[in-house]
Amino acid sequence: MTSAKPRRAALLRTPFAARVLTVVRQIPPGRVATYGEVAALAGRPRAARAVGNIMRGCSKPGVPCHRVIAAGGRLGGYGGSEMLKRALLVAEGITVAGGRVRELNRVRWRRPASAKAKAI
Repeated sequence: MTSAKPRRAALLRTPFAARVLTVVRQIPPGRVATYGEVAALAGRPRAARAVGNIMRGCSKPGVPCHRVIAAGGRLGGYGGSEMLKRALLVAEGITVAGGRVRELNRVRWRRPASAKAKAI
């Protein structure tokens, strides 16, 4: 049986992963996007799970992985530490209660139209 680590490392070197990281870097402090929204913005609307795997394996500075959450405002994972993800979001002014981002529609990030024109 092979280890999952080499597969995760290989996933981070794909063109899709590069597009995902570009999208995630654009999410400003105090805003969040779901795995599915990031997947769609990166050109693969049905690849939410792949985005989750990319976020789990990413340790690149400057990539705010904590701002990517699961559908419906659930926190999802964060390298195994949901408490750290919660703390980072709260420090940015996002209300988190019961494992979910509250007022999701208020803090959900929408890529500006000008950025869509310059798409990845």
